[in-house]
Amino acid sequence: MTALKQYQRIEATGLWRSSPDEQRREVVVSIGEATLTISDFNDRALTHWSLAALERQNPGSFPAIFNPDGDPDETLELAESEKTMLEAIDRLQRAIDRSRPHPGRLRWFSVAGVVAAVLAVLLLWLPGALQNHVVSVVPEVKRQDIGDEILKRIERVSGRACTSRDAQTSLDRLAKRTGVRQIIILPAGVQDSLSLPGGTVLLNRALVEDHEDPAVAAGYVIAERARIAAQDPLDDVLDRTGASSAFRLLTTGGLTPEIVDSYTEQVLSEPRPSLTDEALLAVFAQAALPSTPYAYARDVTGETVLGLIEADPMAGRTLERVLPDRDWVQLQNICSE
Repeated sequence: MTALKQYQRIEATGLWRSSPDEQRREVVVSIGEATLTISDFNDRALTHWSLAALERQNPGSFPAIFNPDGDPDETLELAESEKTMLEAIDRLQRAIDRSRPHPGRLRWFSVAGVVAAVLAVLLLWLPGALQNHVVSVVPEVKRQDIGDEILKRIERVSGRACTSRDAQTSLDRLAKRTGVRQIIILPAGVQDSLSLPGGTVLLNRALVEDHEDPAVAAGYVIAERARIAAQDPLDDVLDRTGASSAFRLLTTGGLTPEIVDSYTEQVLSEPRPSLTDEALLAVFAQAALPSTPYAYARDVTGETVLGLIEADPMAGRTLERVLPDRDWVQLQNICSE
């Protein structure tokens, strides 16, 4: 200890008594490695006091009176003139105190660490856990209601969904063939396709009007099914609008118009999430639909969709048309009325 080396040779005289019944006697006081040694003038040690356990009875007053911790009856008096010894005792006690463990401070750091860990859990884990829970408990009817609310907001941009009494039956058959609850054709708004909570898939009118093969429109529906398998549409809504949306949906059973507007603005302005060929082909195979028409609709050269063409699960098989010609013609005219 640096502070100790500085004071190892210091000595002082003082008055010491072992108990109140004893006479005070003049002694020599010296500082050892961790003790205060009290000796007579024949250099015979009378007692040793631990510096760490040394107490001063009268801080600021003189003569300074010290006693060992827990024994106030044994005392040592040092006159004000012994400034060097008094300073040494004071500095060495401070140095010893700094080197001691501080349970209170350690306890405070431990509590602070626990609180920080809890806050980290609340901030990082709880929002995701809450969202997952909400997605798992929202009933299908409520999902459909949310999907309908989103559709109404989209229609403000796209115009009203295309409807035709003659084409509705064809549209229902296409939905059944592709495994979704319903398909809605929009005159604009969506870039190609979009899946909503509740099993609704939106298609841009160009997918039925600009292609002779209904397998193209069916392929875009299949792509949305693959995206649904990767992420629930309701989960996507909550992802884009924040943890407060999940909390509101859980506590009130609905979403505010502001939340729906925020989601709609985002989802219409961004491209749909990309999918691996493996994920797409798995759903095409499950639906027993060819992937090649969809692939060429995405890229007429076939260069960027070669995997979907070469690994078409229906390649080499004789297939019926996705829809009869009459149904497809009616569907192609759904936005004309």
